Amino acid sequence: MYALIKREIRDHAVFFIGAVILAASLIGLAVPALDNHRTMEAAAFGSGGGVIALVVVVLGLFAMGSVQMYTDKIRKISAFVSTLPVSRSRILLAKICAGILVLLTTLVPLAVAVAILLQINAPPVPMYWALARDVFAGVFLAGFACYCIGLQVGWNSGKVAPALGGLGLTCILASLIVIKGFAPEIMIILSLFIAASLIRTWHKFTSSSL
Repeated sequence: MYALIKREIRDHAVFFIGAVILAASLIGLAVPALDNHRTMEAAAFGSGGGVIALVVVVLGLFAMGSVQMYTDKIRKISAFVSTLPVSRSRILLAKICAGILVLLTTLVPLAVAVAILLQINAPPVPMYWALARDVFAGVFLAGFACYCIGLQVGWNSGKVAPALGGLGLTCILASLIVIKGFAPEIMIILSLFIAASLIRTWHKFTSSSL
């Protein structure tokens, strides 16, 4: 399993490099925002930078999922790997783990920086920490949901309609977060969408011809 994940990381290293650059940029945005005692939601979406960052995250994860599936299918990599004593479920799980790692590479350094800034600047009110939790949970779910869309789009290699539909759905999910914020019902919708997408992707990947 480790070897499969390592191969995914090596083959898609550009997304990890992009995640590191984006994390550094987001920390640069967070420092002055939270230093001015703004709330988490105001810091995240009160300026154009926060909205742009969210769009970059979801589009980047959508692109990664699409590229993983598309290049794998075109080059017949999974078809070859599946001839080895490795199940298709493990191959797919390795891809998903790589996607989650990219998302965590973006969010974890930012979460640590925000926690330090809140400890220094924010008053001892639990609301600040609750807002921070909701923001990171919402961005994680939105990014992962768009990654799942990318996996399905990449599977339909060479088809324009699914690609445009997936891109449109990605933009809708990002807009949903920007407009509605991090309300509990949005978290539930994203979680259910992720679960349904993963089940559909797993069924296609394990039952279709590679």
